[in-house]
Amino acid sequence: MATQALAQPLQNADELIDSVETFIFDCDGDSLIEGVPETLDMLRAKGKRLVFVTNNSTKSRKQYGKKFETLGLTVNAEEIFASSFAVAAYLKSIDFPKDKKVYVIGEDGILKELELAGYQYVGGPEDGGKKIELKPGFLMEHDEDVGAVVVGFDRYFNYYKVQYGTLCIRENPGCLFIATNRDAVTHLTDAQEWAGGGSMVGALVGSTQREPLVVGKPSTFMMDYLANEFGISKSQICMVGDRLDTDILFGQNGGCKTLLVLSGVTTLPVLQSPNNTIQPDFYTNKISDFLSLKAAAV
Repeated sequence: MATQALAQPLQNADELIDSVETFIFDCDGDSLIEGVPETLDMLRAKGKRLVFVTNNSTKSRKQYGKKFETLGLTVNAEEIFASSFAVAAYLKSIDFPKDKKVYVIGEDGILKELELAGYQYVGGPEDGGKKIELKPGFLMEHDEDVGAVVVGFDRYFNYYKVQYGTLCIRENPGCLFIATNRDAVTHLTDAQEWAGGGSMVGALVGSTQREPLVVGKPSTFMMDYLANEFGISKSQICMVGDRLDTDILFGQNGGCKTLLVLSGVTTLPVLQSPNNTIQPDFYTNKISDFLSLKAAAV
C-alpha cells in the first residue's frame, strides 16, 4: 500500500497563491491572530475569492459577520459558510418540502438560517427547559409533520429533546437525520476542551440506531456546494486550517489543496507523529507567513 507523502513546509507562498482561485479559511476560533487582516487584504488585492467556514452552528452567517466586525475584519455574509447555513443549503439542494417541519436540537444560528430559507421549524432553545414527567402509561406526543431532525451543538441539550428527536426519526416515514458536525470537542473557553456537537449527535445515534447525514466539515457537502455555487474546479481551492481531523480532512475529502497552520490546535510534533495519518500538502506557522514567505521568495 502506498504511503502518503509527508507534508512540506510552505517555502514559496507566491507559487501556492498563483495556483489557487479560492481560499477557504477555518474560522472556528475566537481571537484574531496577528497579521490576518493584512494577509486577507493582500489575497483580495490579488483577486482571490475568500470563504470562511466553521462547524459552529450556534450562529447564523449574519451573526458571524458581526463577530468578524468586532475583530476588525470586513467579511460579507456571502463569504461565510457556517454549518447552520449548510443545513438550510442541504435542505434546499434536495428540494425538502416546504410543508414539512424541521425539528432542531441546536441553537439560534440554525433557526435563523432555516427561517431565511423559508423552512418551518420546531424545537431549538425553547425546548431547553422542557421536562418529561414519567408516570405510568405516559406517552409523549410528537409532530407527525416533522420531515427532518437536525442536531447541532446545544448547550441546552436534555432528555426531552433526545426523546422528541428519536420519535420523529423512528416513527415519521422518511424523516431525515442531519448533523451539523460530529466534532468530539469544542473550545468554549481557553481553559479546557469541552464536549462538542458529536456528543449530542451520538445520543441520537444511540437511540435511533441510525447514522446521520453530516453537512459540516469534514463531509464533502460544503465543498461540493461551494464549487457548484462559484463554478470553480476543486483543484483551484485551498483549504487553510489548524485541525487535521476536520479542516485538512475536509480539504482532502473535497479534492482540494490543503495548508495546515500551526497557530491553533495542531502542533508540529502531532503533525509529524508516526501515528498521524492525515498529511496536508503544506504546513506553516501562521497565516501571515503568506506575507513574509512572499517577501522572501522575491
